Amino acid sequence: MDIKDIIKPENKVYTKPRLLNDNHMHYCPGCSHGVVHKLIAEIVDEMGLEDKTIGIAPVGCAVFAYNYVDIDWIEAAHGRAPAIATAVKRLSPDRMVFTYQGDGDLAAIGTCESIHAANRGENITIIFINNGIYGMTGGQMAPTTLEGMKTSTTPYGRRVDLNGYPLKIGPIFAMLEGTCYVTRQSVHTPANVRKTKAALKQAFRNSMEGLGTSVVEIVSTCSSGWKMTPHEANVWMEENMFAHYPLGDLKNTVKK
Repeated sequence: MDIKDIIKPENKVYTKPRLLNDNHMHYCPGCSHGVVHKLIAEIVDEMGLEDKTIGIAPVGCAVFAYNYVDIDWIEAAHGRAPAIATAVKRLSPDRMVFTYQGDGDLAAIGTCESIHAANRGENITIIFINNGIYGMTGGQMAPTTLEGMKTSTTPYGRRVDLNGYPLKIGPIFAMLEGTCYVTRQSVHTPANVRKTKAALKQAFRNSMEGLGTSVVEIVSTCSSGWKMTPHEANVWMEENMFAHYPLGDLKNTVKK
């Protein structure tokens, strides 16, 4: 096949989702955010929810989602996305409402809002990007930082006796009666991208059907914060993050 044939629309391996705009993404090479943005844009379009979807993004790298996915967005104060999502969904129950949060946001300053929204069973989806570090603000230790992992605030590695244990927020969500679906996925391989897409689609469907809170945790890399190349970061994630944050469903009361 000639190169001119390969670039024809009908022969493209990848077609940009309609709801993903042409703004140049600023994310670092290897960052998972762009892949997850693509999946959100695809799913919202495929489900016909373009005019019914409202995303809530707080402070952190996650906040820039509004700049790339053409749906309605509300920016929340740091950690408060689930509280805003609660209000939006209760006022407009016909909307598909989701939060898009990093681990420093959801599992640190926003732990209260996250846990109580899920415990109430708010009909929202929480998308949780877990890369074990504060990516935007200088690579500081996050609640999810692994033991021994070096960050700008733990230059010799996280110490349990000083910093406590890495917080496994997924299992905490799974214990709550208000959650109907809690899953942990990744987007580092094509197969995992497909699994994450299926998980997000189920979560969005749960929201529209009023089944309770769905949580999709996506274990991710942070090449810049980890001081690694994208390839090195993926390998490190597979060898270290997955051992502490194994992939798969943690709770699913709505088998599809």
